[in-house]
Amino acid sequence: MECYLDNAATTRTAKEVADEVMKMMTIDFGNPSSLHTKGFEAEQYVKAARKTIADTLSVKDSEILFTSGGTESNNMALIGTALAKKRMGKHIITTSFEHASVTSPLLFLEENGYEISFCPVDAMGHVKEDKLLDMVRPDTILVSIMYVNNEVGAVQDIKRLSRLVKEKNPDITFHSDCIQSYGKYVIKPKEEGIDLLSVSGHKINGPKGTGFLYIKSGSKIKPIIYGGGQQKGMRSGTDNVPGIVGLAKAAQLVYENHSEKVAKMYEIKEHFAKRLTSEIEGASVNCVTQDIRECAPHVLSVSIEGVRAEVLLHSLEEKEVYVSSGSACSSNHPGTSGTLVAIGLDKKLLDSTVRFSFSFQTTMEEVDYAVEAVKEIVPKLRRHVRR
Repeated sequence: MECYLDNAATTRTAKEVADEVMKMMTIDFGNPSSLHTKGFEAEQYVKAARKTIADTLSVKDSEILFTSGGTESNNMALIGTALAKKRMGKHIITTSFEHASVTSPLLFLEENGYEISFCPVDAMGHVKEDKLLDMVRPDTILVSIMYVNNEVGAVQDIKRLSRLVKEKNPDITFHSDCIQSYGKYVIKPKEEGIDLLSVSGHKINGPKGTGFLYIKSGSKIKPIIYGGGQQKGMRSGTDNVPGIVGLAKAAQLVYENHSEKVAKMYEIKEHFAKRLTSEIEGASVNCVTQDIRECAPHVLSVSIEGVRAEVLLHSLEEKEVYVSSGSACSSNHPGTSGTLVAIGLDKKLLDSTVRFSFSFQTTMEEVDYAVEAVKEIVPKLRRHVRR
């Protein structure tokens, strides 16, 4: 049987979403910038989509900016804010285990005269608050902390971190990469002190190449894409109406019966983790102590001593079990995971850690099949290593 356990990399597009996308591509295919009826109809679809998404966050429609995905949203948030606030300061704080779509634009900014401070995390993947506050300065303009880590599922107390940071410097813009948390948690940016929030569509059963950036009203931010002035000049380029409508449909669907979906993922995750750690010698889960709910419902980082992650991944693939050895966005650049180093994982496990990630569509039958596959493969791989 096929067992897809790499949902943190991407999810299957929901049929309802695909149907909406097809309709926008073949029937209501107008350009929302056009002045005729077809254009007006397309514009109405975009407006409705913006409202649907804004409602999931309890924010204003005008605070939603559509993008091509999480990477663009993060780049827009970081570079756009840095450009807008450069006269106020050039110091930015982030953590030691952010996604590459955060660290790469920050390194670009560093090359262009900005100072970047990387706050460490503890063994559970939680930001060290004392270190974070020590880093906040009068010239700090931006703090970027991901809500859920994409490799180990560690969850930050964003509301608390934002409050502590802004108590020390109220002028700081607080950005959170919510690409792995949107759809898994009910997020209220205004209550949690988030000024900028990034989301990607294909993580929530939406189309690839879609996403949005929440920008709190009054935030100082400049566009990074220029052209025809679409989206009030903040993101030029013809609106991707099929993608936007599909994204909104996915957002609507993911929050229907939301608590039941999250509960199911935790049930699947707990069952899977217990079987792996009790039935496979040398298997351990990362960033979890007693309660599996300490981490996100869909991500489980597992280290299996004596087995190389890449070899295990491809061995599981032969049995149609699909997992990841880290962030899919870094798959073309193999190397030691910065996240695993940041949490202080034992060096002998750095190359022996696999990420299993679930969706509300994952079944017990699938995870039991995956456990049996791992149980069969691991002893063979260990024997091969000993030789």
